[in-house]
Amino acid sequence: MPSPKALLISMSALLAAASGCTTAGGVALRSDGSPGSQECSEEAKKLMRALRLRVGDSALVDLDANQIGSRRVTLYDGPVESVLQEGIGTLQAVSRLYGHVWTSGPQVVIRYYEAQPPDGDKVPICAVARLGYDQMKKLPESKPGTAILESSVAAAFIVDAFR
Repeated sequence: MPSPKALLISMSALLAAASGCTTAGGVALRSDGSPGSQECSEEAKKLMRALRLRVGDSALVDLDANQIGSRRVTLYDGPVESVLQEGIGTLQAVSRLYGHVWTSGPQVVIRYYEAQPPDGDKVPICAVARLGYDQMKKLPESKPGTAILESSVAAAFIVDAFR
């Protein structure tokens, strides 16, 4: 069985052939401002299989790399960089997840489109940040374009499409 590092190295040819990952641009918004459905790219699905990332797999993440250790976190509409607290598939703890935050709806929505292991290149993935018990709901003092959450930690779940 190949090591995680060997898998990442062997994926370099596939990465070079991939045309890129899905981005947040062009996502249709629902009436409440939250993002609508979006397919996961075939390149991301192929890479996730190679990295042993299965739909439903999850790991804890610090939602914003700039606010690690904060009790509360303030997120802004737009790009986000999160940090894995634990490994998932062959991605090690401290790998970075890059995605997009939407704060317009009643709950914050975070979709991840790329992952970057500490010793590798960015790879396309499809994952979402989730917390149970309504914990992704923004606090009332959140201003437009921002969301204040009670916790700076959530779980990143691997998905095959964004719904």
